[in-house]
Amino acid sequence: MITPQEIQSVKQRFGIIGNSPLLNHAIQVAMQASPTDMTVLITGESGSGKESFSKIIHSLSLRKHGKFIAINCGAIPEGTIDSELFGHEKGSFTGAHEARKGYFEVTDGGSIFLDEIGEMPLGTQARLLRVLENGEFIKVGSSKVQKTNVRVITATNVNLIKAVEKGKFREDLYYRLNTVPIFVPPLRERGEDVVLLFRKFTGDFSEKYHVRPISLDHEAQQLLMRYAFPGNIRQLKNIAEQISLLEETREVNAQILSRYLPQESSRLPMAIGAGSSESIDFSERDILYKVLFDMKKDMNDLKKLVLESYQNGGINSSIMQKHQGLFEDIDSGIISKEAAETPSPYAMPLVIDSKKSTASAEEDYEEDVIEDIVHEEDDSSLSLERKEKEMILKALRKHNNKRKYAAGDLGISERTLYRKIKQYEIE
Repeated sequence: MITPQEIQSVKQRFGIIGNSPLLNHAIQVAMQASPTDMTVLITGESGSGKESFSKIIHSLSLRKHGKFIAINCGAIPEGTIDSELFGHEKGSFTGAHEARKGYFEVTDGGSIFLDEIGEMPLGTQARLLRVLENGEFIKVGSSKVQKTNVRVITATNVNLIKAVEKGKFREDLYYRLNTVPIFVPPLRERGEDVVLLFRKFTGDFSEKYHVRPISLDHEAQQLLMRYAFPGNIRQLKNIAEQISLLEETREVNAQILSRYLPQESSRLPMAIGAGSSESIDFSERDILYKVLFDMKKDMNDLKKLVLESYQNGGINSSIMQKHQGLFEDIDSGIISKEAAETPSPYAMPLVIDSKKSTASAEEDYEEDVIEDIVHEEDDSSLSLERKEKEMILKALRKHNNKRKYAAGDLGISERTLYRKIKQYEIE
């Protein structure tokens, strides 16, 4: 049985601040799993401190004298991740001028921490499963089976069950990794730990730069604990250091603190999923769905506009007023009643030539409408790319071009963001 004193000792050893019951439970599970060789899956939001738990598990295990390597699977390009993890032979691919040992060979007898395991390609997942089941792997460009004895610890900030349902993650690998699950609570669920961590970060800053530390009054502490902290501990540290540097007043109240707390509604995932009380599995597909739904609505309204104008012999002021929602995104703004009643050289009436027969006119009209719809669909496909590019640019500007944090805000992997930056030629 692990005692509270032992948990407190581990906190001091690894610099973990807080007394939240959820945090203490996660530490207890990590301590119980440490003496074994069982695989561990650490889950939790980005920035919640998952890597610290991997260090606890390794340092308290029988492998503590062996090597420990932490790998971010989302930061390694898909084309080289197999070589990084399992090694390669000389000449196995372009640029392989000499043989190289992979991480599983280098850490034989130790532990390897695979962060963002949900971003691992499916082919690499199959290779990893073989290592976990048989302790065997094959280098890229080789046919020789090699053995390794490595403790695998993994972490993810995505819902792997949903990834399995979407076919992005192997089900057999998920159950193999999830032998010992550890959930690291987000900062917003840790209560007064937020104030303790803020005090720790401001204290570290004052000691490093020889300034008087920041202190919060009661109202500021309550405001800090109510804030959701989507960036978790990383965001809290950033805010603490900003205040320590910029504020001349060392006694900070709630009004001063509120200037450093970003509006939660400005976050991209929350903006897309407004009105939903559940957490959103945010991805590129969600963005496209949102845009496509809006496009579908506009197309339906446009069809009604064309049909009514055809039936009434042209576009008149009453029809334009009825469908003015279609024109809200035009640079000139929403069409006013006076503007709708004023004849415009650009609003060409859809009048059918009376010299033509009714059948001939309808055929010509249908051909024109079909051609317009085709052009409209082409423009819509371009608007999809344009909107996606705009979202990426906003996220990059928000985080000062730091791809890692921008990718987290967009809900995609850093590798996917890098690919999109190249695709849209974003400087």
